[in-house]
Order: sequence, then structure tokens, then C-alpha cells
Amino acid sequence: MNETYEKEYAPEVRVAQLLIQRGFTVTTAESCTGGLLAGRLVNAAGISEVLQEGYITYSNEAKEKLLHVSHQTLETYGAVSEQTALEMAQGAARQAGAKAALATTGIAGPDGGTAEKPVGLVYIGCYVNGVTIVEKHIFAGDRTQVRTMAVETALTLLEQALQSVD
Repeated sequence: MNETYEKEYAPEVRVAQLLIQRGFTVTTAESCTGGLLAGRLVNAAGISEVLQEGYITYSNEAKEKLLHVSHQTLETYGAVSEQTALEMAQGAARQAGAKAALATTGIAGPDGGTAEKPVGLVYIGCYVNGVTIVEKHIFAGDRTQVRTMAVETALTLLEQALQSVD
């Protein structure tokens, strides 16, 4: 595969095209990916039409302050949970006034994992036009690989969600 082909058909390019076609703005709410997701979106030409802001909310305090994730949710389920990913995606969309949002929260490693929440565990929240879904993944590899796979998976999830919107 040549480099031009790969760039033209990268997931962020397809997502940007779908967002532009639908007239949807998008935002990101990132914890474990720490800006990689927004950075990937910015690789797509024309993204400035639909991406206005993103949030890196690494700490619980930032999740509460910027995205309005419930303190109760964080206390009960933890930062790395389906519930937190859901609230991050919804909160980012609400704060940015966006029709689409992606949220990532997880344990990239090499430390921080437990039996219940192992290294590589990532929850991805995807909000599109009032509907939010959350996927749970356990990615193998080192810290960089976990973060990269989370970004790839999030972009694919958003692409699929955008394709299903009438």
C-alpha cells in the first residue's frame, strides 16, 4: 500500500468526511489517550470545519470540572468505568455544543492495573446526535500500543456511529 492511499483512507479522514457531510461538530474527552485522539483527528484535511475543541481530563478533578462527570460516579465506579466513559462523552458534547463526541478512559500501563481492571483496559464512549454507546476493550501491548489501539478503535467506533445516522 502506498503512503498516499493510506493517508486518504485513514480512519480520521473518513470520520472527518462523514462529519462534514452531516454538518456535525465533534469534540474529544481524553484521559488515557492524553490528546492522541484529537491529534489524529487534526491529521485530516478540513477537520477545522467540524472540530472546535477537545478536553484532556487526566485527573478525576478535571473530569468533574470540565465535563461534569458526577463525583458519585467516580467514587462508585472509578475513573476507568463504563459509567465514567458515558458521562465523559455526554459531558464533552454538552460543553462543546457538539453533535459528536469521543471519550477515552483506561489503564495504559505499565502500572496501575488490578485483577478487576487490568493494564490495557479501556472504555470508549461515543456520542452521536443524542445517542451514547460505550465499548469495553482490553488491549495488549505496552503503554504506547494500548493508547494507539484505543485511538484507532475510537475512530472506528465513531465512523460506524456516523454511518448509522440518517
